Parts: sequence; C-alpha cells; structure tokens
Amino acid sequence: MKQAIFLDRDGVLNEVLTKRVKFVNKPKDLYLLEGAAEAVAELSKAGYDIFVVTNQGGVGLGFLKEKDLVKIHDYLAQLVKEHGGEIREVAYCPHKPKAGCDCRKPNAGMLLDLADRHDIDLKRSVMVGDHERDIEAGQKAGCKTVFIGDEESSADRKALSLQDAVPAILELLQN
Repeated sequence: MKQAIFLDRDGVLNEVLTKRVKFVNKPKDLYLLEGAAEAVAELSKAGYDIFVVTNQGGVGLGFLKEKDLVKIHDYLAQLVKEHGGEIREVAYCPHKPKAGCDCRKPNAGMLLDLADRHDIDLKRSVMVGDHERDIEAGQKAGCKTVFIGDEESSADRKALSLQDAVPAILELLQN
C-alpha cells in the first residue's frame, strides 16, 4: 500500500475570500497562493501521490456547474504541472453544506474512497488543511494531519503556508 498526501484546495493551494477573489467559480478566479505550486512539486518529486480533497457546496447551491468545477480543477492541475508538480486526482463534494452526505468534510468519505481506489495506506498518509473540518476528516480516516494557519488546531503539526509545511509533511510521512 502507498502513502499519499491529501490537500484541501481553498486556503491551502489557492486564494479564497481575498481582495482579488471571493469564491472560485471560474478558472480565471483561481490564484495560487505564494509557494503552493512549488510545495506540491517538492512533495511530488519526493515520490508521493498528491490528491486534492475539497468541499464544493457551490455546486449543490447552484452557484457553480459541475462541468465548470472540472475546468477549474484542470486549470489547477495545469498550473501545478508548470512548476514540476503533479496532482494525481481531485476529489470533491458537490453537495449542499447541510446535505448530510458522507463525502463532505469533516466526514472522511473522500479520503476513504481515494484510499480504496488507489491502494493508499491512510495511517501512513497525511491530510493538510486550513480548517478544523479538514483536520477532523483526516483524523477520522486515520491520517496524520497538518494545519495551515495560525489558529488553534488538533492537528499533529502546524505551519503558516503549504510551502512552510513541506518539512513537517515529509517528517510525518517518514515516521
């Protein structure tokens, strides 16, 4: 079984609720955070599969069509690839925030599904997110966790950005 790195999207890889963008509803709304693509490249080059796991309730609420979300994710993968990184797959929950589905974080459905389909050992993998719901999803799946931000968190490690988190992620994967 393989190890993997699961990354939340908004707030870990790209801007959201900033001066430039409120929500990412089109590829042109996607702005990578400083150093995010380089961080994914470093993690990819270390030999780990990178998966993005993201709640996208805007689809269920009608703000965004699923075909447009796929275009956004294709654009994200392209930007990361231009920096030498690779996103193996993007998993998303398209349901409304209070739909009660198993896939919406803080539930672990997306991680469990990816682990099943890609032969991933969740106990030897890492979930990275900027909200406690991301950390909870990782913990429910049995992953080690890294919180991005300066708030309190129950995560195993914390960092201010994905780029800053690379050493902690690699350390967790090696232990």
